[in-house]
Amino acid sequence: MMRSLFSGVSGLKTHQTRMDVIGNNIANVNTTAYKSSSMVFGELMSQTTQSASGPNATTGTGGINARQIGLGVKTGAINTNITTQGASQSTGNPFDIMINGDAFFVVNNGSENFFTRDGSFYVDGAGNLAMTSNGYNVMGWLVDEETMTIKQDNVSALRIMSAANMTYPPEATSKAYVSGIIDKNNTDVTSAAGKAINVNFYDNLGYSYTARLVFKQSTNVNQYSVELEKILDSTGEEIDITDVALGGKNATQETNRTLALDTSVYEWNGNTLQLKSDGSEVLKLSDIFDQATGEVHAGDAAVANGTEDKLATLAKAYGYEGMEDEFLSLQKYIVPKQTDGFAAGSYSVQQLFVNQLNTQEPSFANLGEVTWENMNSFTTNARTFDGIIVNYDPDNGPFMGIGDATSTVTTAILNLSVLGGNFSDIEIDFSESSMYDNSGACTIAATSGDKDGLGMGRKLGEMSGIAIQQNGMIYASYDNGMTKLLGQIAVAEFPNASGLEKQGDNLYSATLNSGEFDGIGVDITAGGGKMSTGMLEMSNVDLSAEFTEMITTQRGFQANSRIITVSDTLLEELTNLKR
Repeated sequence: MMRSLFSGVSGLKTHQTRMDVIGNNIANVNTTAYKSSSMVFGELMSQTTQSASGPNATTGTGGINARQIGLGVKTGAINTNITTQGASQSTGNPFDIMINGDAFFVVNNGSENFFTRDGSFYVDGAGNLAMTSNGYNVMGWLVDEETMTIKQDNVSALRIMSAANMTYPPEATSKAYVSGIIDKNNTDVTSAAGKAINVNFYDNLGYSYTARLVFKQSTNVNQYSVELEKILDSTGEEIDITDVALGGKNATQETNRTLALDTSVYEWNGNTLQLKSDGSEVLKLSDIFDQATGEVHAGDAAVANGTEDKLATLAKAYGYEGMEDEFLSLQKYIVPKQTDGFAAGSYSVQQLFVNQLNTQEPSFANLGEVTWENMNSFTTNARTFDGIIVNYDPDNGPFMGIGDATSTVTTAILNLSVLGGNFSDIEIDFSESSMYDNSGACTIAATSGDKDGLGMGRKLGEMSGIAIQQNGMIYASYDNGMTKLLGQIAVAEFPNASGLEKQGDNLYSATLNSGEFDGIGVDITAGGGKMSTGMLEMSNVDLSAEFTEMITTQRGFQANSRIITVSDTLLEELTNLKR
């Protein structure tokens, strides 16, 4: 009688335990990445009233089975359904990560590692990737600074938003290329000013600049000079380019330019340029040129004479406004008469003006029969400049080379390094340009970097976004177009994941039966898994199954309670026998 009472009690206790498991499952139906548990019953023990006996050959009797009375039930096992994937929930948060597969995130509380399927992460105040629920750091592998690849060593906290990662260093532009069509009938390339194109570049500190290159047609229309006109900084201010050139200095270009004084406004009177309207003095050649050296005045003399403004006026009077250097560099080839006493050769406009000032030969007096009218209009056939000559095939139009007609050189160096340590030379490739009839329009332009986008340079980049790939690699993107590998989220895999021990907060710890964590972890893709960002794994609790289990548990509990009440009734009848 007492045995049935105790069996009923054990049944009540065990079914209550099962109800506790079901209740916990239902309570966690919306817990991120929760893994449901299930309980199995086990027989408690049996009391043997008679042991089993074997057959007796002597007496001819058969064997008898053991007589055993069970003494109740116990909790056989509580299993965690840890390998069943929960459904996915989209959150849109880039730091929410869902594991597809059997792996676990590795997190650390500062002293020991734990494991979780809860991928609800955020970036804390120190820049570490951490769990939103308890702030435990997400562990992974860092980047080798030398190779910039992942170094799979012992896991450490992923500090993805450190001060070093918030910016991407600038880089000086080292390459550029010129592409497009240059049309020999374009009015810009045939003009004195030429066809201008811009090359945008960066220095080593990330400051931006614009170099203006100018194409000018030679007498041979298949050849074009290309020279650096000016460099502007990011504020639009010109910088000193005295020692800067494209390709080299003192190149010569054949050109047929007629210099004509604007005689409607100006006229010459000896070495003095004056206004035609009233004869007032505009400038004297001595205000511009040093008679002794033949050079343009510099320093205090230039200030005293107003050299800069007067040279600009002289160039403007001949149609070369803003192009004073080119105006003075234009050359004329002069063949002397037998009585002139000077050698045949090319003489620059500057030399002719200086000779005119010093009454030396050759001067404008040798350019015709009337001395001063020769200064009103004359033709030049060459000019010197700092730059290169670009050649195109006269029959088919493609680029041929830089330099002489037989050269196959395709690139020229813009020697910016002479400006200082923060500048780098730029190698400019002209091989993508060509000369075709394009209805007089030029499409020629310059692009930073080579044809593969290398060497284009960049400014300092500010972090603009974070992306986590399916293999757990974390990349930062920057507003200068660059990306940087910051680290990789490592995962842990166990031979018996069901053997992990729950620690609360969706955390597990390793046990002897789960298998140990080696401290390094694995790449999630090695086991066929992946990570999905902007998503979380939901609980794998099946409510329909839980409610069904609840019904059977309730019935079992009721049945066990009946055992107790019936046994109690029997005991009551037994005690009533004395009456």
